[in-house]
Parts: sequence; structure tokens; C-alpha cells
Amino acid sequence: MDQLIKRRLARKLARRRALGPLAGLMTPAIVFAQAASPFETGANSLVTFAQTIGTPIAALAVIGLAIAAAVGKVSWGWVVGAIVGIAALFGAPTIVSWIRSMFGV
Repeated sequence: MDQLIKRRLARKLARRRALGPLAGLMTPAIVFAQAASPFETGANSLVTFAQTIGTPIAALAVIGLAIAAAVGKVSWGWVVGAIVGIAALFGAPTIVSWIRSMFGV
């Protein structure tokens, strides 16, 4: 009876020794299956959300400023400044990727 238990235990250990390295080789495939870090995924979601909400708000702001400038309540410099600022906000991801490519990052 005691030898039967020892043989079974030896077989289990032999199987584990044989399959252990295989499991170790498969682990990186599982670990690297995620395409991006959670931070990057969250940041991309935040940018997409901000652009979705910000587009109509920016359009209304430009329309309001243009009407105010047309009737003389605001200088046209404010309208131009708002348009440049909105372009910078919505173009920020493109601007950042352009600057990163310039420096090879």
C-alpha cells in the first residue's frame, strides 16, 4: 500500500516536471495578450469622451462669440483666440504624436 502511494506521487511529480516548463512558456502569451496598459486604455477613453462632448459645446461657443463680435460686444480677437484654442485642444493628440516622432520617443 505504501509503495502504491509512492508510485502515484512519483508519477504526479514526473507529469508536473514535464508540463511545468510548457506552462512557463505559455504564460507570456497570456500576460501580453492585453494590447495596452489600463492607464492608456482609460486615457484614450477619456479623450474620446471629451471630444464627443466638447464638439457641440465648441461649436456653440464659436457661434456665440461670432454673434457677439458681429454686434460689437466682443472684440474679434476673442473669436480668433477661441478658435485657435479649440483647434489646439482637439488637435492635442496629433500634436503630441508629432512632437514625439520628432524626438524619436
